[in-house]
Amino acid sequence: MLRILFVCYGNICRSTMAEFVMKSKAEKAGLSDKIYVESAGTSDEEVGNPVYPGTRRALAKRGIDCSGKTARQTTRDDYRRFDYIVGMELANKLDLKRIYGGDALGKISLLLDYTDKPGDIDDPWYHRDFELTFRQIDAGCDGLLAELKKKLAVDVQPSETTPDKKNRRPET
Repeated sequence: MLRILFVCYGNICRSTMAEFVMKSKAEKAGLSDKIYVESAGTSDEEVGNPVYPGTRRALAKRGIDCSGKTARQTTRDDYRRFDYIVGMELANKLDLKRIYGGDALGKISLLLDYTDKPGDIDDPWYHRDFELTFRQIDAGCDGLLAELKKKLAVDVQPSETTPDKKNRRPET
């Protein structure tokens, strides 16, 4: 199972949107049993708060339910628990490296790194354009899902050095 953690500043807008978009995409691709997704914030400002109304509306418009989600802050232990730690903007990436004490295993990336337009996801907290943010996150999740599918395909392929016993001729 591949474990993904999406991270933004407060965990009420962008990372939450990414969490539920990716869960939806993984389910539609039949990969819910192979991809585990969570989200968190780098700050403790919103811990325990529900998903921001604009994010809820953008998700609900697409039939994606995020009920029950509350914000949490990422911890140093998350670096051990997750295979991919995906920030929404460069400031998140820098904060994550500070919180985790670096990124020795190269787990930290930005969501738009998985698209042909790398950069920061626009923060709807400031501009209130949740549709723009949704489009960016949707594109990033498509790119990340393609990467995860490749990784999963490699992980389930038989090794070239492992003999295929059912196709081997009996030894004489």
